[in-house]
Amino acid sequence: MISHVNGVVAQVGADCAVIEVGGVGLRVLCTPATLASLRPEQPARVATSLVVREDSLTLYGFATSGERDVFEILQTAAGVGPKLAQAMLAVLSPEALRRAVATEDVGALVAVPGIGRKGAQRIILELAGRLGAVADGAVQAPAGRPAGAAAWRDQVRAGLMNLGWQAREADLAISAVEADMAAEAALRQQVDAVGGSGLNGSGSVGRPERADGPGAGGSGGAGGSGADPDGPGAGGSGGASGSGADPDGQDEAVDVATVLRAALRKLSRA
Repeated sequence: MISHVNGVVAQVGADCAVIEVGGVGLRVLCTPATLASLRPEQPARVATSLVVREDSLTLYGFATSGERDVFEILQTAAGVGPKLAQAMLAVLSPEALRRAVATEDVGALVAVPGIGRKGAQRIILELAGRLGAVADGAVQAPAGRPAGAAAWRDQVRAGLMNLGWQAREADLAISAVEADMAAEAALRQQVDAVGGSGLNGSGSVGRPERADGPGAGGSGGAGGSGADPDGPGAGGSGGASGSGADPDGQDEAVDVATVLRAALRKLSRA
């Protein structure tokens, strides 16, 4: 078994990276979150799992050894192969998977392309108590390295298409997430303008809305509906025009893994 590879990243593709180790380029299949953390010509250490078949040797890569361990445990459930296990980790973090199994959250698992309700129920039954204890507190998805404006859209789009979504569906989901990011940036700018007092433009306290709403949106005050609590979070002070740009006119760095999960939630609700 190859436990990890440590070398220079030669290439990053839509679903894999080539890491050069001792003059040999190893093709490693990775989730979009892991790929987002890799940069060509930069050193990298990736935890790996080698899947052996009669006609192939396939190396799967992960940001952490813990994620790799979950990947291997997932495959012990009937009907879960390496591709589906990797898709599960692309949609849900290891901690989110533990929580979904521990709480029998079928809805969380059916958000993964290729898993239906019966399959989710079977996975919960077979993996109960095998993924480890659920950590206290909120589930935090592993963050990928922030990507620039031109890169993150392509990475998220490629990740969605690799998970089985059509290009048009991926583009619509990305546009919806961008709208949430722009709305959140505008909301933060308005809050900053009043010194973070939580008042809206008219000086009255904003009315709270559903936490899973479509985002602050619109040109109203800061009392608009809140962005998805698990959403991408544009961060900082965005432009009021909804472009998602910072005050200097440049898009902020975006966490690809977080945006990908937000887009998947949009698609699963459609």
